[in-house]
Amino acid sequence: MREKTPMFQSLREAQATCETCNACELAQTRTRTVFSGGSPNAKIMVIGEAPGKDEDAQGEPFVGRSGQLLMKGFAEVGLEREKDLYICNTIKCRPPQNRKPTPTEQHACRPFLDAQLAFIQPRIIVLCGATAVSSFLPHEKRTITQLRGQWCKHGSGAMLMPVFHPSYLLRHHSLEAGSPWALMKQDLAEIKRYLTTPFD
Repeated sequence: MREKTPMFQSLREAQATCETCNACELAQTRTRTVFSGGSPNAKIMVIGEAPGKDEDAQGEPFVGRSGQLLMKGFAEVGLEREKDLYICNTIKCRPPQNRKPTPTEQHACRPFLDAQLAFIQPRIIVLCGATAVSSFLPHEKRTITQLRGQWCKHGSGAMLMPVFHPSYLLRHHSLEAGSPWALMKQDLAEIKRYLTTPFD
């Protein structure tokens, strides 16, 4: 899969266009668009499903309870939101009642995600949850439980790492070995390890 050429000349242009986008019906119900968070110089790109209520209100991705939990996990392995991570979602507007984005909505928003990938040029792409995974691996039949923690290569040369969506972790609080949160900590530690000891 080859990296797509972005239809924008810069990340700034993509964000400005996104802020006034009306390519799908979500433009009628959003409070604001949620383009990105973190650092545009980061080597790690974190991609979630869609903005939630808190993100829609603040215009920042992963600032609600589940996002805070994920950021806590990254911090525990020594990765900082504002320095080490570039954070976004497959779509930039909140779906009503936090429902799953439709294929039409994802298709309408894809040029913005492609621009982010092209201009950020991450070494690692962290796919949070099944929706993010399906947007990069559309023919994959395995579940997120089967895929999480396994590296695969993106067409741009970046390495993909599927992980649980943090909202799933909110419903599974156990810290016992083999629990979702314990597995997530393993995956985040592996992501940090790759930054210092990359492999082909």
